[in-house]
Amino acid sequence: MSATKSHATRGRASDRRRFLKRAIGAGAALAATGVGAGVGRSQASDGFVRFDHVSFPMRNTGAMLQFYRDLGFHVNEGERICSVHFGDAKINLHRPEIWESGEFTLRAPRAVPPCGDFCIVWGGSAAELERTFERVGAVVIEMGPRQGGRNGGVDTGTSRYIRDPDGNLLEFITYP
Repeated sequence: MSATKSHATRGRASDRRRFLKRAIGAGAALAATGVGAGVGRSQASDGFVRFDHVSFPMRNTGAMLQFYRDLGFHVNEGERICSVHFGDAKINLHRPEIWESGEFTLRAPRAVPPCGDFCIVWGGSAAELERTFERVGAVVIEMGPRQGGRNGGVDTGTSRYIRDPDGNLLEFITYP
């Protein structure tokens, strides 16, 4: 190819610039409205935006709540359900008295601890995450690159897996 760009190459570069300008403008407009917070518009599907919460039963109420507090989560203790909060999301933890009674039907009917397996995006450094795990006595059982949910599931981050006192699997992913 010559030292000067061909007409086709210049056209593709111009198309890319126009696309990026529109995409960035659309993203800024979407962010300003608060619609689709946490996802790009191309990732949203007919009004689906993000998870609000997940729920699972717990067996060891005291140990579980203390573990999540020690990790730095905000914990609400309810008579029937406790919840762990981070960002705009939460994890509902069903007390044993509720899920063992058979009367609480708004749950997975066969779920018993440990049945939770979820991933949380860690916004700090890997060193801060490691210190957090050390502070609470959590052992990293596996670590490695994983394709996460960000950017439509194509971005790769580094995941660290630990278990809570009931044995649920917690994955913490950091993105570059």
